[in-house]
Amino acid sequence: MNGNNITVQYATEEHVKYAETICKLIYESALQRGTGIARRRPEYVADKMKGGKAVVALDGDRIVGFSYIECWSHGDYVATSGLIVDPEYRHLGLAKAIKDKTFLLARERFPYAKIFSLTTSLAVMKLNTRLGYVPTTLTELTQDDEFWKGCEECINYDVLTRNNRERCLCNAMIFDPKWEQKKKSTKEKIASLLHLK
Repeated sequence: MNGNNITVQYATEEHVKYAETICKLIYESALQRGTGIARRRPEYVADKMKGGKAVVALDGDRIVGFSYIECWSHGDYVATSGLIVDPEYRHLGLAKAIKDKTFLLARERFPYAKIFSLTTSLAVMKLNTRLGYVPTTLTELTQDDEFWKGCEECINYDVLTRNNRERCLCNAMIFDPKWEQKKKSTKEKIASLLHLK
């Protein structure tokens, strides 16, 4: 398997038929890794697809990868979540392609929002870092109760609640679009100073 026939694209209503398979992949991955991936229901995944908030990877008619975004705190925060790759399709760079497309979707749909990710996966942390995310504390994420309710089915939920949502086994990472503007402004100032000399 070389991955040449795989397409990574924004999900639409036509992809709803894959929702149950995606939920099964998420659940099996959590069991296999022994990590705290929160379970998702097919209806939830289908809603993300219908709402233009998901990315799918397809090998012909076979679903081989998925991720989605969710908006919180009135659009101030966007979470990228549910990144999954079929075990038979791992080590092809597919997670990177899905993560890139999901990040792009978040930037297009919510250009001013802070984008965050919670993960126990070193591979996902590396992907996030490459995109400009930085490590942060859970207290810097949305405090929207509905977001935290999504953690209830995670095997580590008791850790989160015991620590008043300040610490858990997941690593929090965040990207703030203001950083890009600040970098651009700094570069322009440096260029201006160099030009004056």
